[in-house]
Amino acid sequence: MRHYRDCPSGFTDWEQRAHAKEWLLFPQNLGAHLSLDETSLSQGELYTILTNKAAKGGKGSIVAIVAGTKAQTVMDVLRKLPEKQRKKVKEVTLDMAGNMGLIVKKCFPKATQVTDRFHVQQLALEAVQDMRIGYRWQALEAENEALEQAKLNQTEYQPELLSNGDTLKQLLARSRYVLYKKATAWTLSQRERAALLFDRYPDLKQAYELSQSLSHIFENTTDKLYGLARLAKWHEKVRQAGFKAFNTVARSIQNHYETILNYFDNRSTNASAESFNAKIKAFRSQLRGVRSVEFFLYRLTQLYA
Repeated sequence: MRHYRDCPSGFTDWEQRAHAKEWLLFPQNLGAHLSLDETSLSQGELYTILTNKAAKGGKGSIVAIVAGTKAQTVMDVLRKLPEKQRKKVKEVTLDMAGNMGLIVKKCFPKATQVTDRFHVQQLALEAVQDMRIGYRWQALEAENEALEQAKLNQTEYQPELLSNGDTLKQLLARSRYVLYKKATAWTLSQRERAALLFDRYPDLKQAYELSQSLSHIFENTTDKLYGLARLAKWHEKVRQAGFKAFNTVARSIQNHYETILNYFDNRSTNASAESFNAKIKAFRSQLRGVRSVEFFLYRLTQLYA
């Protein structure tokens, strides 16, 4: 590998080698529709990556790679791109991070910002999981108290077994993937587990239905005004439910209403960026880790820039 790096690979003559660890730019790949996201290349070190949707994850995808996520650092690099080209960018998809929005606003002033719908849906799914975990801790604490009481009474502790063979704490632990999936995608055992879970914890059923109804809004709405009306109704359901975690989700959505609703214009998402992140992870795994960040970036850009 060292011989390949130093001789036939072309790495030693790479024009961007001197600053590769800090930033990389490929102005020729700049297009009208972009995705902005962050990813970890090695040992948790984050890089901000700007990609061109038109390349569909292939050659010509990478527009820029910048070390870190600090807005000013990323902006300083992206401003090296010709201003005339930057003003031709029509749309950028991104997550709800404030630094990402600032980067797009300052570097691509003519572009419409579109908050990725999957990040919004993920917040709702995590709110459901937060409630499940809370109930699981309660079940663990109840079991510990029952065990201690059995020892004091010198009796054998027998946990309650549900009809599917789970104990209560097992039911709550094993329901994790059930709550991530649509009900139509549940297997027979998952349907049984969901029925037991929702019978014991009606709050979890209501929370699950709230998360799924949010997904339905994005999947089945094509008009921005109709989308706004449906989101307003969803907010009212959240308010009536009174779940703390979902109130936080609702506030996050309210703070990003404009960019979230922009999704309904072209139904653009950050899926291409997430797919590209998966390719980076697969490439890193294929190389069995990253020994030299510069050489890893070189090989990555040879494939995708």
